[in-house]
Amino acid sequence: MCLVALIGPTGSGKSSFAASHFKPTEVVSSDVCRATVADDATDQAATPDAFALVNFIAATRLRAGRLTVIDATSVQPEARKTLVALAREHDCLPVAIVLNMPESLCLARNKDRPDRQFGPQVVRRQAEQLRRSLRGLKREGFRHVFVLDSPEEVEAAAVERVPLWVNLQHEHGPFDIIGDVHGCYDELAILLERLGYQLETPEGADGETGFSATHPEGRKAVFVGDLVDRGPGVAKVLKLVMDMEAQGSALCVAGNHESKLSRKLRGRNVQVSHGLAESLAQLELESPAFRQRVDQFLDGLISHYVLDDGGLVVAHAGMKTEYQGRASARVRDFCLYGETTGETDEFGLPVRSNWAADYRGRAMVVYGHTPVVEPAWLNGTINVDTGCVFGGKLTALRYPEKELVSVPAARVYYEPAKPLVEAARLEDSSAPGEARAANLLDIDDVLGKRIVATRLRGNVTVREENAAAALEVMSRFALDPRWLVYLPPTISPCDSSRLPDMLEHPAEVFTYFRNSGVSSVVCEEKHMGSRAIVVAGRDAAAIERRFGITGEGIGACYTRTGRRFFEDRALEAEFLERVGSALADAGLWDELGTDWVVLDSELMPWSVKAQELLREQYAAVGAAARTSLTAADALLRQTAARGIDVGESLVGVEERLRLAQLYSDAYARYCWPVTSLDDIRLAPFHLLASEGQMHTDRAHLWHMDVAKRLSQG
Repeated sequence: MCLVALIGPTGSGKSSFAASHFKPTEVVSSDVCRATVADDATDQAATPDAFALVNFIAATRLRAGRLTVIDATSVQPEARKTLVALAREHDCLPVAIVLNMPESLCLARNKDRPDRQFGPQVVRRQAEQLRRSLRGLKREGFRHVFVLDSPEEVEAAAVERVPLWVNLQHEHGPFDIIGDVHGCYDELAILLERLGYQLETPEGADGETGFSATHPEGRKAVFVGDLVDRGPGVAKVLKLVMDMEAQGSALCVAGNHESKLSRKLRGRNVQVSHGLAESLAQLELESPAFRQRVDQFLDGLISHYVLDDGGLVVAHAGMKTEYQGRASARVRDFCLYGETTGETDEFGLPVRSNWAADYRGRAMVVYGHTPVVEPAWLNGTINVDTGCVFGGKLTALRYPEKELVSVPAARVYYEPAKPLVEAARLEDSSAPGEARAANLLDIDDVLGKRIVATRLRGNVTVREENAAAALEVMSRFALDPRWLVYLPPTISPCDSSRLPDMLEHPAEVFTYFRNSGVSSVVCEEKHMGSRAIVVAGRDAAAIERRFGITGEGIGACYTRTGRRFFEDRALEAEFLERVGSALADAGLWDELGTDWVVLDSELMPWSVKAQELLREQYAAVGAAARTSLTAADALLRQTAARGIDVGESLVGVEERLRLAQLYSDAYARYCWPVTSLDDIRLAPFHLLASEGQMHTDRAHLWHMDVAKRLSQG
């Protein structure tokens, strides 16, 4: 991808060259644009409008990432300046192909063209302007300059399309993308072995040859940069990664620390800080040949890589959609440092813009640079820098599997300016304002598309439109999200019956379970209540330790939608005390080795929460049925008294009236007035979790036994 400027006087053969080497759609001709806006390719009065159209078409193509060729004389510096600026605006390389033909040849060609009868002085002036410009084209900003000085050179010329350095779309992996190493060689070696690489270390003391790490399945490691600085094994990390790259088993992009070290090794005046001193000291112990090799390696590192047909992008600090696959100083700076707001935080560090929150690109972007406690997916991006050198861990993302593999740091090698876990600092603070800050929610945590990695269910995708709808409900009605460790799903029914007039039939239900691999079915009475999740702690200290919530008592009881079940907080506190007493009487605190539990339950009476549902749906149906059927029954009896046979009709109405009464009685059993806690009943049916355990693997009978023990407590 680049912007090609064909430069030469009129008559030098630019249009013919363009037609020979480029697609017609790739060429933007000033003559064609002049004809487009003025119906006359020679109308010089239309030149400003024509070049406005040239720039518009070129900008549109470059924005879409398409090679664009400008067919115009471009012999004047001012004209070329516009083209270089256009290329830089769209972060692509400006390339000059100069047709420096003899002046006599240009004059002869123009003589044979009726539309070029504007006198020899024009060609001479253009040729002179070109000659004065030739030596300065690179200084003007053209990355590559090709000069053809004769018709023979033009005839022999071949245009070879070379992919940009960042373009490795032909590489399909699989890959293991490794976060910021920062000289943590021991952790890197363990991580590579855990990923399945066969690691061989040199026997010689100098260690300049012999490093090898290859994967038997052909996987390739991709390092997100910041191999150097801060850690104790900078030289060994460089040896390993350089040898892996030479063997074809690794790729590496540039990090800001590599960029700074490279400038220092080349004699540039840079500030020796942020761990650079450690790198320089370790490299001083190595041979001059090794330091020269490091210098060449660092200088050759690419800003980012586009891999797997454009489906994967790896960059040190991230990558916006519009920068992917492009080459410019602006793109490289973003890859190395990200984007800042211009502000600094309380630690004196720049506040970085959250580019990932606005990312909507097709490619998955994997990056590092800013250490995080745990990697989290956001809009198809993930940060795999988990602060190994700061005492965190070294993390790799397996692609395309989207699996994370981590190795904990052996120790803290370098004290960070900003604590890796900021919550710890805030909890230690005695200032009330700072203590409250630890509990503040961050809207960026719930915006955009996210992939949540779970142990039991793998990766769970939360789409942006679902997150937005949930955020509206949660922000208006729900409890503090730290309580909401579980939100139950709606019922999952079996297949509908194929029998006529049947919704479900027992025989088909048992067949459904059998086909689903269920070998036994437990039948139990279904309580008609409201779904309630109960988080119960042994005391307030247990709640604070596990959930990080203070001043909220010993638990919470909430609905399926995350709302507080009891509006009366005093009643809720009394309810939770009673649940805690039942857990203690049943001996479950000690038996499970826990000081908190989460229960999935039905809470009765049904009427305590479902008054509107009962009134508008259940009670309304029952009342309407009884009223209408009672009237029909009376009418049929009057008809029968007159000697008219209504036998079957009367029997049918009587049966329907009996069923309507049973229907009303069924829900009425779960409706009664509530004046105190004694009027409320809790029917737990699943002990979801306790300290260190999720009880999903327990047999259903075990959960029923727990419920029975609680009811006896």
